[in-house]
Amino acid sequence: MPASEDVAYVDHPLLVPSFIERRLYQIRLAGAARDDHTLVCLPTGLGKTTVSLLVTAERLYEVGGTSLFLAPTKPLVQQHADFYREALTIPDDEIVVFTGDVRPDDRAELWQDAQIVIATPQVIENDLIGNRISLSDVTHLTFDECHRASGDYAYVYIAERYHADAENPLVTGMSASPGGDQEAILEVCENLGIADVEVMTEGDADVDEYTHDTDVEWNRIQLPDEILVIRDALNEVITDRLEKLKQLGVARSTNPDVSQKDLNRMRAELQRLMNADKSEGYKGMSTHAEVMKLRRAVELVETQSVESVRRYFERQRNAARSSGASKASQRLVAEPKVREAMRKAESFDGLHPKFRKTRILLAETLGIHDGERVIVFTESRDTAEALTEFLSENFSVRRFVGQGDREGSDGMSQKEQQETLDKFRSGEFEVLVSTSVAEEGLDVPEVDLVLFFEPVPTAIRSIQRKGRTGRQADGRVVVLLAEDTRDEAYFWISRRREKTMQNELRELKGAAADIEAELDHSQRDLAAFAGGESTGNEGGDATTNAKAESEPVDSSPDEASETVAAASAKNGQSGLADFGPSDEQLARAEPSDESDEHPDNAEATGDEPTGDTDDVNGDAGDDDSTVDDQTGTIATAGADDGVEIVVDQRELDSNIARTLSKREDLTTRLETLAVGDYVLSDRVAVERKSVSDFLDTLTGGDRSLFEQIADLTRHYARPLLIVEGRGLYEERNIHPGAIRGALSSVAVDFGVSVLFTEDEDDTAEMLATIATREQTDRERNVSVHGGKSAKTLDEQQEYVVSAIADIGPVTARTLLEAFGSVEAVMTANEDDLQEVRGVGAVTAERIREVIGSEYR
Repeated sequence: MPASEDVAYVDHPLLVPSFIERRLYQIRLAGAARDDHTLVCLPTGLGKTTVSLLVTAERLYEVGGTSLFLAPTKPLVQQHADFYREALTIPDDEIVVFTGDVRPDDRAELWQDAQIVIATPQVIENDLIGNRISLSDVTHLTFDECHRASGDYAYVYIAERYHADAENPLVTGMSASPGGDQEAILEVCENLGIADVEVMTEGDADVDEYTHDTDVEWNRIQLPDEILVIRDALNEVITDRLEKLKQLGVARSTNPDVSQKDLNRMRAELQRLMNADKSEGYKGMSTHAEVMKLRRAVELVETQSVESVRRYFERQRNAARSSGASKASQRLVAEPKVREAMRKAESFDGLHPKFRKTRILLAETLGIHDGERVIVFTESRDTAEALTEFLSENFSVRRFVGQGDREGSDGMSQKEQQETLDKFRSGEFEVLVSTSVAEEGLDVPEVDLVLFFEPVPTAIRSIQRKGRTGRQADGRVVVLLAEDTRDEAYFWISRRREKTMQNELRELKGAAADIEAELDHSQRDLAAFAGGESTGNEGGDATTNAKAESEPVDSSPDEASETVAAASAKNGQSGLADFGPSDEQLARAEPSDESDEHPDNAEATGDEPTGDTDDVNGDAGDDDSTVDDQTGTIATAGADDGVEIVVDQRELDSNIARTLSKREDLTTRLETLAVGDYVLSDRVAVERKSVSDFLDTLTGGDRSLFEQIADLTRHYARPLLIVEGRGLYEERNIHPGAIRGALSSVAVDFGVSVLFTEDEDDTAEMLATIATREQTDRERNVSVHGGKSAKTLDEQQEYVVSAIADIGPVTARTLLEAFGSVEAVMTANEDDLQEVRGVGAVTAERIREVIGSEYR
């Protein structure tokens, strides 16, 4: 930002002079975050990243080490890296970016010399599991959009490893919307090991001058009869399926508007029946899957467009035709009323009224009011593409979607996303039609209108979307609501949850001590992470360092602050401790106590969807893939004499490697394995299949089960197959005899042991047990190339013949039995080969081609 005589700037040895504007609220937040593990809550557009940057500068200057900044998407990572390189005096090549586009071995090398690493969490998680990096020297770890820190998201695993491994840890979590209620906010704090919450709202005096009003309005849309007929036909089928679930005793009502909360309860009850091996549970779960698919179709036709439900039906038809299709998909497309709804959707040649209203609003904003830019948010990629095509007739429009390809829809590469945003900023087009990928944190330029094509049922996403306007000038937000549909329920749910969040944040504002009382002790005592004595940090422990929100940042009496002040004075520079506000400023900045402007009258809807539904067709932003884009062996820093498990990169979609990597008694190593999923010794490798994966391989997956098992037997003397989960005979429309036949072939024909586990945790324990027995009790080494040694002449002969054109051990035995020797097999002609059971013309031709072709 350019220097101005009227603007004061932050002065610090690691900051570019006259670059960071000195805003009181940012200084206050940075001062608090410098002293303790802190959650920083600040409205969108007010510079949360600047707060983290100030803390990073101070930590690197005072303590040294490495700073790690995590952001959930690749575009966000690049955006933050550009800002850090621009704002800091640190050499650009010491501020590095880690995404899946950077080779793992390159990341390991870059890590050694970097002062600041800005990365997607999935990449850091992979590198930790693979022992390519260590967090021991990381002195500041920032979690951007930290409200994601729940469940299995990578933030949770990284935070646990950080508190356990770092010698001098400091965590800063940042979000404009950390959770829908106090429980959710406390969960984020616990998962990240945070002890202090610092909140600034738009009502704070020193924030108010940097904010602008955002006018939020909603437009009611009435659906035409043609669309209602499609919806009603689908609802009849939902009612029928709910009646079946009611007969099973899990559904309480047959109303097609049953809440998501009730559907989740039904699923839990059905799961209990399945766990008890009751057939009613499996039948009910399949019926429940039909209800979920039908509800999705209803939601699309009500709130999105007829085109989106048309595409949805087409995907369901394709799924039902595929081998191994679920019974739910097959029954769904065969249902007469659903087929009638499909026909009506295909014959509908009108426009969903939301499309017309969108065009009118854009014409008003860009034409009548001389606006420059508009963002249209939608839940569905199908709708985003249909809207882009429709609006292009009158406006300059581009779509903005995630990177994953979907059936009938190509994703956008990171480069394409960046180019699109650059063109939007420069005014090359007027309208950006985006899925959820543009919601969080992206530096989208100031827009005149944010249009919600539909309301979203979560406060977090609603706040994030509205944050795209009102940054530099007054903004406008419009929400389209289809009358008497889920739109209205979602609107009121979002409104209620947003108010609840704001109320909770006001209550939490400055209440660090109360939060600590609620937090689990193990989250505040860092020794619990490390399993030993707490290393502490320079600001003291979480309890003694808790501060009231109104305390000046330069009044902390701890030794670290004195050290900082002394060091700063010695260098003639001011550190953050010297940037504290005056008493007058503090008095002016006391939080205002504003009451809600509108009573919460949405409780009657009863519809409580759980969890975010970012782009429900699968376009949930740009999280890095958990599989690195590279092949070959990766160097590891694992223990020399401990138990080691080699994990295939593709297994990172499960929690097994994550669970194993946290064990102190073994080391994990990531590689792209040629065969198997886990290597436990020079003779034991494991092919792991969930029940769904196992059934997929029987019905035409990318590689058949028997090809994968044959590969294992060629390389390892003790190959294992683990089948994980329940419902092997109930999940698909596959005859039980075929499943038993496959299992018996694996065990008898291939000599591979089959083990069954309950879930991922059970699998992890099984792998650890086998690896320990192999490497400790039997003193065997780990080898990714295997160590199979044929113990008999017969096995050696079978191995030689089975290697011909990959025919496998079963056919090899049959050929040897028919011809009597390896030599006879090698000299047999195609006609003689075809006389052998199991060898057809194609196989015979391939055998002769391998044996008889000239070696080049």
